[in-house]
Amino acid sequence: MSSAHDPDRTSVVVTGGSGFIGRAVVRALRDRGVPVTVVDRVPFPDDSGDVRVVTGDLRDAAVREEAVTRESAGIVHLAALTSVLKSVELPEDTFADNVLVTQELLELARRLEVPKFLLASTNAVIGDVGTATITPDLPLRPLTPYGATKAACEMLLSGYAGAYGMTTCALRFTNVYGPGMSHKDSFVPRMMRAALTGGGIKIYGDGRQRRDLVHVDDVVGAILSAFESGHTGRAIVGAGRSVSVLEMVEAVREVTGAELPVEHVEAPAGEMPAVVVDVSASAKTIGYRPEISLTDGLATAWKYFSGLDRPHATP
Repeated sequence: MSSAHDPDRTSVVVTGGSGFIGRAVVRALRDRGVPVTVVDRVPFPDDSGDVRVVTGDLRDAAVREEAVTRESAGIVHLAALTSVLKSVELPEDTFADNVLVTQELLELARRLEVPKFLLASTNAVIGDVGTATITPDLPLRPLTPYGATKAACEMLLSGYAGAYGMTTCALRFTNVYGPGMSHKDSFVPRMMRAALTGGGIKIYGDGRQRRDLVHVDDVVGAILSAFESGHTGRAIVGAGRSVSVLEMVEAVREVTGAELPVEHVEAPAGEMPAVVVDVSASAKTIGYRPEISLTDGLATAWKYFSGLDRPHATP
């Protein structure tokens, strides 16, 4: 079922293509001359005309059927309810948006013989392993509805690969950052906004908790190489190097020249002590090797954030 044997299948469907990672993936595919269909609730921000756009909710069968066709060589499924806190408040919505939509897209891909399906997953499927290193073969023990829905999606991919020969790959992203994330409320954008306004930032606990920050360009590279590799299974996509929150603040001070005064506040329940991932297996399975250092990556994010107030800036 390889698309290489079917010259009519050239188009890649990117769900969530109007989002932060989605826009970067679409740009990279267009740069390579690959026809793209974007499907998203949010209208696609670029109207240059060479991207096929389907605007609507993926829970709606008509939207899915307009997006995925017999010309589709594969689906890059980025659309999801991704907020851990929201998933705790809205478990049913999270299930519908994440699990039901993924199942319906897989079924549509099976019916139309779309050969490849890539899923944006998360290391939250593993749960809390303290300060231990996360590898792709740890047991699934999610601790939130968000993590549980992504674990369920990974199992669906595995079942469709086993039963129907579809190439399915779940990419477990760490904390993705970079240009294009102005609307996000994660830690890097908060620091960037504080650096712009001369404000300070709040840090949970002592700030020694460690995180893996991966640049969006590395994530795009991982998606493209996973798509080409034909690997079925899962792969961790991160920087492979964890830094403490305090080190992150220091790196942003260095890149921006801002003071970034810090206020320590009580950590919420469930704050992970560390996210430490081993990406070495991903080099073997999908040919992924992260290339962008934290300082270089933060510099690209700072350039983007400091240009947002100018009229020629792209969102």
